[in-house]
Amino acid sequence: CAFELVAPSGGVVSLKQEEQFTSGLAAIQRALDGLSQPSMIIGGIAVIAHGVARTTADVDATVWLQNEADLSALLDDFANAGIEPRIDDVIAFARRSRVVLLRHAKSTVPLDLSLAALPFELDALNGAVQRSFGGVLLRVASVEALVVYKMVAARARDLEDVEQLLAARGSEVDLDRVRSVIEEFSEVLEDSTRVTLFENIIARRKAK
Repeated sequence: CAFELVAPSGGVVSLKQEEQFTSGLAAIQRALDGLSQPSMIIGGIAVIAHGVARTTADVDATVWLQNEADLSALLDDFANAGIEPRIDDVIAFARRSRVVLLRHAKSTVPLDLSLAALPFELDALNGAVQRSFGGVLLRVASVEALVVYKMVAARARDLEDVEQLLAARGSEVDLDRVRSVIEEFSEVLEDSTRVTLFENIIARRKAK
């Protein structure tokens, strides 16, 4: 079941299947709050929570988990909260991709849970902020951290999110610090495209 959420420019969030999605989102946040590891919401939900008008079809979150041996215990914690795997080989997939594919059983809201293990990710988790989404209080990535996440992914939708986040909340972003982190990722990936894309975004902002 797919969900389309739209945040129009009035700042009020409109939801198709609002009650079902909001119920699932609230359950996911409660499950994250119950974990012993730091966690937060990222992705489209976090972007909307920071006031950007866009659509999304699922919930993205991240949790600090360096040791893959802890995956089974993590899945048990989510199972106790009514959140189940949505593929059969969930652990094998998570070990390959560092993403756990889950679903809130009652609402069927999908959850893509990224397993964080990098220093940047721990800093981002420690810097998470509280924002309201459709009446649900969420712990979400800061605008600055979201910009980095989006630039690392660097898909067309992500780049549009970066432009809109900077337009809406640019005063909350240390561009030099973001640039430095993007450069570090680019060196590891041996691909400078992300640095160029980010500089192009900044240049367009300055030209407006």
